[in-house]
Amino acid sequence: MFETGPFHGDQRNVFVANSAWSPKEVMALPHRDPFYTVTQLGAELGITVRTLHFYEAQGLIAPRRAGTRRVYTQRDRARMILILRGKRLGFSIREIKEYLALYDVDPTQSEQLEALLKSVHSRMHRLEEQRIALDETLAELRNIELQAETALEVLQACQKPSAVAKPNLKPRPAANAASGAKYRRSI
Repeated sequence: MFETGPFHGDQRNVFVANSAWSPKEVMALPHRDPFYTVTQLGAELGITVRTLHFYEAQGLIAPRRAGTRRVYTQRDRARMILILRGKRLGFSIREIKEYLALYDVDPTQSEQLEALLKSVHSRMHRLEEQRIALDETLAELRNIELQAETALEVLQACQKPSAVAKPNLKPRPAANAASGAKYRRSI
């Protein structure tokens, strides 16, 4: 059983879904707090159904049920947006789960904001360390590139076209004519 916000028009302000409602009827009802099927929510967020099921299995979202169908609310949608943003920024599932759990525990959100700042500072520090490592790696690769280009220029200068012997093509002896080759290459 679940409730949602007010409906448009003459409909009642509270909607209670129970076994008397089919999933199709539930999804067809007009209201301000829309429900989403797994397919609809996935399409809206640009993710797969499997991704939604994964985050549900991890305990990050908990869709309601209308019959055997998963029904996602605006709250689930908002949580998914936060989850996807957290993943994009490199936070672990555990970190995202801890952050989302604070929404339910702390109505003032002060604990959540403190935890968020701590996580953001930690993530920024790790990214700065990675940037330093990337800069060092790029500098080393540029040095190797310069060395390889210099060595290649030296090799090419030593093998100018005038210094390279041209192949001398001579007719092959009759013994080799059976092989189908007309000319032999000798340098």
